[in-house]
Amino acid sequence: MRIGVLTGGGDCPGLNAVIRAVVRKGVSVYGHEFVGFRAGWRGPLEGETMPLDIQAVRGILPRGGTILGSSRTNPLKIDGGVDRIKENLAASGVDALIAIGGEDTLGVAKQLFDRDVKVVGVPKTIDNDLSGTDYTFGFDTAVNIATEAIDRLHTTAESHHRALICEVMGRHAGWIALHAGMAGGANVILIPEKPFDIDRVCEYVESRFRTRFSPIIVVAEGAHPIEGQMQVQTGELDAFGHVRLGGIGETLAKEIEKRTGKEARTTVLGHIQRGGTPSAFDRVLATRFGLHAIDAVHDGDYGKMVALRGTDIVRVGLDEATAELKTVPVERYEEAEVFFG
Repeated sequence: MRIGVLTGGGDCPGLNAVIRAVVRKGVSVYGHEFVGFRAGWRGPLEGETMPLDIQAVRGILPRGGTILGSSRTNPLKIDGGVDRIKENLAASGVDALIAIGGEDTLGVAKQLFDRDVKVVGVPKTIDNDLSGTDYTFGFDTAVNIATEAIDRLHTTAESHHRALICEVMGRHAGWIALHAGMAGGANVILIPEKPFDIDRVCEYVESRFRTRFSPIIVVAEGAHPIEGQMQVQTGELDAFGHVRLGGIGETLAKEIEKRTGKEARTTVLGHIQRGGTPSAFDRVLATRFGLHAIDAVHDGDYGKMVALRGTDIVRVGLDEATAELKTVPVERYEEAEVFFG
C-alpha cells in the first residue's frame, strides 16, 4: 500500500515520534510505502508532498514540532475542498491516509471518511480535550513546561511581594491550568469550565499576602469571569471559527491591582508550551499511537482513531472521538480548590 501522513492544527511535542513509528513499522513489518503531505490539510488540497521513508525519520524522535509542517487550513470551508483532496490523493497513488491532529483535524478526517476516503486518526493536542482517549500526547510536556515556569515565578513573586499571574493555553478545557496549577502549588486556578468571581479571586490574593507569601494565579486563556464583572478582550476568528484568545492574564492583573492595591504582573507562556523536545511520557505514548495507527490501516479498519484507555491502546470511531470535548469535571476542580488562598 501507499499511505499518506499529515499533521494538522497546532504543533506539539511528539508529532515526529508518531511519524517515525508509523513509517518504521509500516516499512519494516508490512512493506508499505509512505508519502508525507506538507502543512496539514493544505498538503492534500494543493498536492504538496515530501518523501517519507526510513531515512527521512531517522533522528526525529526527540525533536519537537513536525517535519511535515502544519497549518490550520480547513478544507470544509473551501469550495470543492473535499473533492480536491480526493483527487490529489488519487493522483499521488495514496490508498489510505493517517491524519494526526486535534478536534478540528480529526473532524475533517471524519467528513472525508464519510466521503469514502480511507482514513485513520491519531489524537494530538496539548489541551488533552479529545473525548475517546484518556490522554493525548503533548499534554504531559506542556504541563511540565508550565509547572517549571510556575516554580520559577514563586521565587520572584516572593522577592518583590507581588501577585504573579501565569496564563497558559486552554481554549475550552482547563486541563493544563489544573494540572500545572496543582503541581506548581498555585494559590488560584481559573479554567474555562467555571466562570470565576473576581471578588473571590481578590479575597484569595489578599489572604495569601497576609501569610507573608505572594500569590500565584494560573489562568487558562479561555477562562472568563461571571458575566458583567469584567470587560474581557475578544479577538478575530480562525479558519475553524474559533476566537483567537489571549489577554485574560493582563486583564486580570489590572483588575487585581485596582481592587486590592497590590502590584500584579502577568507571564503568558503561549507557544513555549508547544515547543521543544517532548517528555519521555509523550515520546512513548506518541510512538505507541503510531504503531497502532499503522496496524489499523493494515487491517483495513478505517474511520477509527487510536486512543489510550488505561494503559491499553484501543480503536474508537472518529465520530465518537470528535462528538464532544473532554472538559474538566466539577469534582476535579473541587480537589484543587482546597489549596486556594
